[in-house]
Parts: sequence; C-alpha cells; structure tokens
Amino acid sequence: MSERRIVVLDASVGVKWFKNEAGSSAARDLLSRHEMGQFRIVVSALFMAEVVSVATRRDPQLGRAVWSLLRSADLTVLSLDDAAADAAFEQCGVLGCDFYDALAPALATILGATLYSADAKAHARFPGVQLLG
Repeated sequence: MSERRIVVLDASVGVKWFKNEAGSSAARDLLSRHEMGQFRIVVSALFMAEVVSVATRRDPQLGRAVWSLLRSADLTVLSLDDAAADAAFEQCGVLGCDFYDALAPALATILGATLYSADAKAHARFPGVQLLG
C-alpha cells in the first residue's frame, strides 16, 4: 500500500472553509479531496488556533462549530518542535514574513509537501506554492 501524498495548509486556507469569498470553493475542494483519501492534509497546531480565532471573532458559536469541523476532519496536526522552529526561522529570512506565517512553509519544506495558501503577501515567493483566491 502506498502512502498518501501530503499537502500542508496555511490557516488562510482553513478560514476559507467557513467564509464565502474568493478561493473558498477551492479550499473546500481540498478538504473534500483529503476526506476522499486523495492526499493527507498536515497543519501546524497554530493553524487550529488561527482558524478558530477568526471564526470566534464572527460569533463564539461559529468558533465552536469550526472547532468541531477541524477535529472531525482527521487532519494531521503537528506541534512546534526544534526542527519546525529552525525551519520557520529559515523561512522568515527567505520569505521576509513573520514567524507564524513561516510555520506552514517550514512544514512543507520539512515534509517535501506542496504548500497551499491564500496569503500571497507572506507566501508568494515560496517555491511551488499553490495560491487560492
């Protein structure tokens, strides 16, 4: 049995799962493809907090619903460790972005995965990034 391809998402993609804006349809398609087993979505623990934070700003009940969606989506959630932090510091310099914006590209680099993001300002210069909306 072959291992599923891995993709890494920035939180800007996860936010599009519950908003209706440019790129939302493509973001939801990524989640559907993950659920169908076409690939495995890997995110940082920060992704979870950022996505729920945006939802909670709109409505605390929406935050709870989004948390439930994230927990039931069977995402692979990686915590911050020394290797991820070192890779993120490297990406800060390469991309000229903040540490939290560098975590998703750092994970993509470590895992040899494709990065999906809706944050062109932070990630447009990352090699092979797939920008949504």
